[in-house]
Amino acid sequence: MTDQLDYQVTVEELSALMKRTAGVHVDPITLQQQADDGFDTFGLDSLGLLGIVAELEKRYGLGLPEQAERCKTPADFLALVNGALKTGV
Repeated sequence: MTDQLDYQVTVEELSALMKRTAGVHVDPITLQQQADDGFDTFGLDSLGLLGIVAELEKRYGLGLPEQAERCKTPADFLALVNGALKTGV
């Protein structure tokens, strides 16, 4: 369980999840540079984000906060998810 709590989702991993779960290809460097832009800028809709949340919950055996599904930007999403992974909430 300690490993889960120490884990942080990176921009690179988010980019890979976007491609794998939603079919949206975004270069990690572009995603990092435009992390405050809306997910819709990258072509990711709410259903795609839901798939990413589900994948992370399955991977870490941890229910993420409901707000994760409503994050508007990659920066907000990563901050929320990483905070939840760190605290185990």
